[in-house]
Amino acid sequence: MPSSLSNGRAVAFVDGCRLPFQQSGTGYADLMAYDMGRMVLKGLLSRAGLDPAAVDRVVLGSVVQDPETSNVAREAALGASIPKHVPAFTVTMACISSNQALTSAAETIAGGQADIALAGGTETLSDPPIRLQPEVRRRLFRARKANGPSDYLDLLKGLGPSDLLPEAPSIAEFSTGEVMGESADKLAAMFDVSREAQDAYALRSHQKAAEARDAGHLAEERVPASVPPDFDPITEDNGIRDDTSLDKLETLSPSFVKPYGTITAGSSSPLTDGASAALVMTEDAAEERGYEPQALLREYTYVAQDPGEELLLGPAYAMPQVLDAAGLGVDDIDVFELHEAFAGQVLAVLRACESKTFADEHRGGAAPMGEIPMEKLNTWGGSLSLGHPFGATGTRLVTTAAHRLREEDGRFALVSACAAGGQGHALLLERYDGG
Repeated sequence: MPSSLSNGRAVAFVDGCRLPFQQSGTGYADLMAYDMGRMVLKGLLSRAGLDPAAVDRVVLGSVVQDPETSNVAREAALGASIPKHVPAFTVTMACISSNQALTSAAETIAGGQADIALAGGTETLSDPPIRLQPEVRRRLFRARKANGPSDYLDLLKGLGPSDLLPEAPSIAEFSTGEVMGESADKLAAMFDVSREAQDAYALRSHQKAAEARDAGHLAEERVPASVPPDFDPITEDNGIRDDTSLDKLETLSPSFVKPYGTITAGSSSPLTDGASAALVMTEDAAEERGYEPQALLREYTYVAQDPGEELLLGPAYAMPQVLDAAGLGVDDIDVFELHEAFAGQVLAVLRACESKTFADEHRGGAAPMGEIPMEKLNTWGGSLSLGHPFGATGTRLVTTAAHRLREEDGRFALVSACAAGGQGHALLLERYDGG
């Protein structure tokens, strides 16, 4: 059921930013999620000229969490010089974790628990936690009670070389055992999305991102990152492929369902490291401090479907709910920002939104949401080209949507994303007019 932030204390999106996204194993390979979270919070506070002591709450999303910083929001807040008395908490909801962070922060403001909050997300996929095999973990636990060398030797008895190999993190859905790319292939087939259409959409994402970069739009939402030991600033995203082409994309083999699948590395979002953050506050707090908000947060919702059949279809359920709650239609929306996990997933969602059959069979006979015009969708690129740090993408989408509203002189923006577990999210933004 959609929730409204239009009643009571309005929540203003004042500004948002992100570190330049880096493909995993490159620019941020030696950093923890904590490091990136700390940097993006400091960057946002600096560009907003906000005293850290003015912050009432910090909420960050993260997915692949490091046990050393299990509440990475708290550690990053302390590292960003936010006072120790300011509560901070971490949320995880797969690829919509920072969406949840943002709406959680907004609810604390709407409910009167805070006036000013920082919300966002941070993620490293370069250094995921690696575990030992279960039997080795059990013996290490018992080792705490060992009293001497013989006890330690007893703990090694029966272990073979394979028991000592590390346990790689699983990238499959726990409930189904299926990796997300396999689900994307299934979804593309369900909605008859061709390989050619996916390659064309992936190319579009890179072209739009390159155009936005060259026009200076992406620079407006980034803050530089300084990485030891040389501390030379990282200022650019490194996932945009200027040299890609349909010819190159067509040569790539299926990545997940072989040999007949349609999802390739070129039509999939890359593993990415990065962090994002947003500054949200009441209208009164913004006025008192001399800020001109970019947008107001309005209706939002979270949905969940069968992860076996509709893992990545959440936006096709979430967006109509938000539009209905706001009394709006597709034609009323000026800016659409849709998470691009896979090109096939985006195109399947678009087809579901305009399908009467889908509305009849899956949305209780409601009218189809309607066709989303491509000229309004992800015109500054998306996750396929910019990258997708799991815990940070949601706030990046909202920041881009707010900036596009201003640049394109629009009124309403609709942000939506799918997530592992068959979940999804949508959020409506309204450009701030000073009223």
